[in-house]
Amino acid sequence: MAASDETTTDDQTADVPDPGDARTGSAGDGPGGPRRPVAPGGPVPQAGSGGAGLPPAGAAPGGAEARMPRWLPRAVILVLALVACFQLGSWAFHQLIGLLVNILIAFFLALAVEPAVSGMAARGMRRGLATFVMFLAVFIVTAGFLALLGSLLAGQIVAMVEGFPGYIDAVIKAINSTFHTELSRLEIQESVLRSDWLRKYVQNSASGVLDVSATVLGGLFKLLTIGLFSFYFAADGPRLRRALCSVLPPAKQDEVLRAWEIAVAKTGGYLYSRGLMALISGIATYIVLAVLGVPYAPALAMWVGLVSQFVPTIGTYLAGALPVLIAFTVDPWYALYVLGFVVVYQQFENYVLQPKLTSKTVDIHPAVAFGSVIAGTALLGAVGALIAIPAVATLQAFLGAYVKRYALTEAADSSTARPRRRRVRFPRLR
Repeated sequence: MAASDETTTDDQTADVPDPGDARTGSAGDGPGGPRRPVAPGGPVPQAGSGGAGLPPAGAAPGGAEARMPRWLPRAVILVLALVACFQLGSWAFHQLIGLLVNILIAFFLALAVEPAVSGMAARGMRRGLATFVMFLAVFIVTAGFLALLGSLLAGQIVAMVEGFPGYIDAVIKAINSTFHTELSRLEIQESVLRSDWLRKYVQNSASGVLDVSATVLGGLFKLLTIGLFSFYFAADGPRLRRALCSVLPPAKQDEVLRAWEIAVAKTGGYLYSRGLMALISGIATYIVLAVLGVPYAPALAMWVGLVSQFVPTIGTYLAGALPVLIAFTVDPWYALYVLGFVVVYQQFENYVLQPKLTSKTVDIHPAVAFGSVIAGTALLGAVGALIAIPAVATLQAFLGAYVKRYALTEAADSSTARPRRRRVRFPRLR
């Protein structure tokens, strides 16, 4: 029995796993080192072992996953570079906005004179000489208009200065008779000349001379810039189109040339039709003013013709106001006659003359023209108002050439058709 018990004890001892044995997930520190007791549920996992161990205290979970992606610094640098380029482009655009507007005006002027220049070039004249002749004609017409308008203004200013003492005497006499005062023109002149506000006004005017001079010089420089660019655009038009088409594929070259031809036709047609209507309006106004004996009839006629046709929306009223005022100085009834002529001629122009002259050039709806003028004024001011109508006419023609149209269905045709007018027959009188 004793031998049997010893055998059993040895067998049980052999079945117990050695805590230091590496094959059984030992918790010891190595051979010969201190041993830790084994947990009842199995061996204790050790950090850093090949199994599913726990990370050491203070270590970042995930290992390689916690590193910064390699693309993130490049993306940040790319975003910063894009923002810097945008800011630089915005700053450059705001600095060059004046030059860009001048180039836009020059381009439309070149499109306007393109048909005349091409016609003279087709007859054997050099294109540069033809462009010079056209710009010389435009300069002569503009200078003549300004000279006539300046003579009108100078004459009116001289007349007002000469009659100013008489106006003051009449006003003082009316005040004395109404309020029973004893005012004198000499006393009023002395008080005005010795006043502080007049001294300050003279000082401010003297300091503002430099600002006015800078504004005049800036305007002359802009006119020179527009003239040079428009001359080069018109003289080198074929070369410019050739250079533009050389960087485009063959399929796009035809579209660019077609768009260019449409722009030339619409812009030139708009300016020529407006010029013809300005000539007719000026001649009619001159005849009326000459018959009535209103002074400065040629200058006033040219003013009415140009302003009424080339100033959108309010040009008619602005052009008719000056002749009415000048006629009023001659006779109040003459002012009424001139006003009646302006109203009647405007109706004739709107319903008879303008549809026939612009039917083949800038035939756009009046509401579209009015909206385009407002939009152009909001974007570019007076320049936008001038070029809005030819730009919209060009866009409308371009879209009409490429937008596909379909036949109307019976329902759409019947719902949008105009109602027919019924003719009323009256019985014949015997």
